[in-house]
Amino acid sequence: MSSLEHKEAKMGSAELMLILGLLLAGVAVFLFVSSIFASNKDKAQLSWANNDEPVKSKNPIINFSRPLVHQFTLQHALRVRSEKYRKKVRKFIKTSGLSAELNEDEFIGLQLLWGIMFPIFLLIMNFSLQLGLSPFMCLGLGLIGFYLPQIHSKGEKKKRELSVRADLPFFIDLLALSVEAGLDFFSAIQKIVDKAANSDSVLADEFSIVLKDIKIGSSKTQALKEMAERLDMNEITSFVAVLVDAESTGASISQVLKDQSEQMRLERFVRAEKAGARASQAILIPLMIFILPAVFIMVFGPVAVSFMYGGGK
Repeated sequence: MSSLEHKEAKMGSAELMLILGLLLAGVAVFLFVSSIFASNKDKAQLSWANNDEPVKSKNPIINFSRPLVHQFTLQHALRVRSEKYRKKVRKFIKTSGLSAELNEDEFIGLQLLWGIMFPIFLLIMNFSLQLGLSPFMCLGLGLIGFYLPQIHSKGEKKKRELSVRADLPFFIDLLALSVEAGLDFFSAIQKIVDKAANSDSVLADEFSIVLKDIKIGSSKTQALKEMAERLDMNEITSFVAVLVDAESTGASISQVLKDQSEQMRLERFVRAEKAGARASQAILIPLMIFILPAVFIMVFGPVAVSFMYGGGK
């Protein structure tokens, strides 16, 4: 009787835990659905952290996560006071061109949502519904989720760098021709921005921001330096430094631009040579893994077979 009572008590506690888990899952689903289908009043409360409406992100995960961040984690992200960490987040956002999509509080909120809340929710569901997931798997997914905003920002930064490196020599040539034709430097930039209005050029967008900054009162030097900070590339930093130095010393802008154009093309040629050298080294790996074993089988296979069967006669 004592063992039967023990089994009944064990079954009762298991059923209680299952009911509790289902209840928590129901509450989580309710909060999730209510955050997605929020009323207009709720949407007014879920304003962007800096009271400015963000543009729609190219990443569907960010668009999906934004209402959840505002509902669950934004208030906790606001409590992160580490200036060093916030400065790092601001740099991620600025250099990846995500300033119109995210601010630092939403960035931290995304990390909290996918790095902490999602693994906790997954562990609760795993425990209550007996999904059979490993706790280490849940923690690993949480670790990936925490770094997901950084992975996205680094990917966007890489795309921007490739676009700028492709456009920079051509843009510098156009600037040099426009300056030689009689336009001043920033009028030449305006001309190029107008011509590239319908193109998906990162460099044209950055030049447009420079012109806007100058119109609202920033100095030319400061606007160019801020562009260099946003792009965070050695080529742009060098280009801006040369322009600022030429303007301060009164040197010929057209000659400076021609020299920079030649320098950019030389650097592109060097990068192409390095990429070719890396490709020739990388091709050795599939050669050794896939091709050489097949060659050895074809050459020594018949010899080995004849030796094995011929030696037995």
